[in-house]
Amino acid sequence: MTKSFYFSCILFFVIFSFGKSSFAQEPSVLKKTPEWKIALDKKEVKVGDEITITFTSEIEKDWYMYSNDFDPNLGPIAADFTFKKDKSYELVGKLKPIGSKPHYEDIWKGNVSTFTKKAIFTQKVKILSDKPVIKGSRYFQECSEVTGVCMPPFDQEFEVKGITVIGNVLSVSGSTQPVLDSAKTDTNSQTKTIDTINQQIKTSTNQPINQSTDKQESFLGFLIFALLGGLIAVLTPCVFPMLPMTVSFFTKKSDSRSQGLKRAFTFGLSIVAIYASLGLVFAFFGLGPDFGNWLSTHWLPNVLFFVIFLVFGASFLGMFEITLPHQLVNKIDSKSSMGSFAGIFFMAFTLVLVSFSCTGPIVGSLLIEAVGGHFVKPLLGMAAFGAGLALPFTLFAMFPSWMHNLPKSGGWLNSVKVVLGFIEVGFAFKFLSIADVVYHWRILDREVYLAIWIVLAFLLGMYLLGKLKFSHDSDMPYVGVPRFGMAVIAFVFGVYMIPGLFGAPLKALSGLLPPMHTQDFILGANIKSSGVETNQIIKSSNIKHSDFLELPHGLTGYFDYKQALEESRKQHKPIFIDFTGHACVNCRKMEEYVWAKPEVLKRLQNDFIIVSLYADERKELPQADWYTSPRDGKVKKTIGEQNQDLQISKYNFSAQPQYVVIDADENKLSGPNFFNTDEQIFVDFLDKGKKAFDEKQSKIN
Repeated sequence: MTKSFYFSCILFFVIFSFGKSSFAQEPSVLKKTPEWKIALDKKEVKVGDEITITFTSEIEKDWYMYSNDFDPNLGPIAADFTFKKDKSYELVGKLKPIGSKPHYEDIWKGNVSTFTKKAIFTQKVKILSDKPVIKGSRYFQECSEVTGVCMPPFDQEFEVKGITVIGNVLSVSGSTQPVLDSAKTDTNSQTKTIDTINQQIKTSTNQPINQSTDKQESFLGFLIFALLGGLIAVLTPCVFPMLPMTVSFFTKKSDSRSQGLKRAFTFGLSIVAIYASLGLVFAFFGLGPDFGNWLSTHWLPNVLFFVIFLVFGASFLGMFEITLPHQLVNKIDSKSSMGSFAGIFFMAFTLVLVSFSCTGPIVGSLLIEAVGGHFVKPLLGMAAFGAGLALPFTLFAMFPSWMHNLPKSGGWLNSVKVVLGFIEVGFAFKFLSIADVVYHWRILDREVYLAIWIVLAFLLGMYLLGKLKFSHDSDMPYVGVPRFGMAVIAFVFGVYMIPGLFGAPLKALSGLLPPMHTQDFILGANIKSSGVETNQIIKSSNIKHSDFLELPHGLTGYFDYKQALEESRKQHKPIFIDFTGHACVNCRKMEEYVWAKPEVLKRLQNDFIIVSLYADERKELPQADWYTSPRDGKVKKTIGEQNQDLQISKYNFSAQPQYVVIDADENKLSGPNFFNTDEQIFVDFLDKGKKAFDEKQSKIN
């Protein structure tokens, strides 16, 4: 019993981490600032001759850069080189990209052109003086092929150095090998280094514009969780008992050890291929940013996932058994008697089908994570899950003696299944909560949600101590130390959530819980908190959408972009734009970990006009407020559609959270700023915007 519950302990922690990971992810980022090299095609030329300047930049793996040879009105940020005018030279022709690849992108509804691995541009220049001064700036953007995240555009200055003139001959000092350009970042448009951006640019449920709206997390992290999901599936009652039986089949039916190993590897690879095929189906039919966004925030899929997780949870708790039709399983199983590798493949297929009732929830969670993503994500995600499931079978076939160290099948397997059932039921309510918040149903307010999780945590603790039994549980004469430790964790988790019923922020669960404004009762709500008198906060009927939208921490603000511009003119304050979302996990984390800090809260309350623009708000506006976006030609009817269109059109980004400080004329003063829980970075971002606004006002006055 003691050994067995080490498996249960591992299961509990890994499943909780896996479930949480699906709501808090971050995209990959560039490792360093893109560097450019400048080279000339000739060592010596006469004044009046032409030279070709070549600009080259190495692009990191799995990243790409937009070129400049496509219609700039489509929307992507095209690379742009601007040369400062000087009497010492003149441009000949236009900047030419070398090696860019044109292709069609659905998001832009047109043909674009991009570079991968290396970007090369050439510009011909005619020398008019013996002291040519060739300077300029370049503006470009790099995006990730894996996650779809786009870095904020780079605005860098350049200078062609090393040029001298002897008599009437122009020579280039040194060799013709490219040299690193001494690029300088334009402090007015990009003040943060790439390291700072790497710390900040993390996203939640909504995704960047240049790729899909798949939930953004590290692709490697997704594959690791998929692999762990497969390993966890091995510990379930549907799979674990088949382990010794299957391995024994390979070792006894083989004429030699090498043949047994070959068959075991074939069995494992067949499992991987079957799950990869499932991922391939979703890769074909689940792609597309519109579908991914719909899947993330629409009530229908979220309610459906809620029901599915509840059904699987009830099954794990022993209410009923979910099985596929016996005729299908028997038909596939009959094929396993075929000779050679075909029979092994159908044997693997039988394992996949028989284990469906236990692996279904894990596979479903992975597919929910992967659908709407790049083609390779669902494909490799399912392949990684299959690899995790197949790995123990292959290893035990290679080393049969390990079988003696495995715990015997018994009641502990059912305990693993029941623990998984509690976790499934708990996370089922997360899906219902997303729909509830987005559509303002108010049937699953924060205190109701917390009450459900608290009860589930205490029931799980009681089960682990043997005080609660289900129909398939065996008698437990004593409680092992690992099982007791898990029970303590469950009780501690439940106790930790209790203060949340009275308004405690519960920062460790921020993003997993409904927002604070859905809670009806908050202890001490009329007491001064973090420097803000919440009892003085009065909702104004003049604030658009304030009847169903609310700012955290008692802050006052707006939810309509045009209204915020008007208030900025009236109150002579800069505008703090908060691109956010109801289902945005990292938005809630920023509000709990950063906005709540006294120094940040004071600045937001006193120095800025706050406007929170929800990108997933599905409230339909009056028909008079509809418009057709020139970006994609679609009619924007809802608040969320218009806010998302504004973010993409003005800032070429669609992930939340994103923060920008502007003035009433829509001039950017500071930012953009992204997810980063470092308080000082956020304070510096706000102070920079306020300082720029004050300086501009002083010049006007």
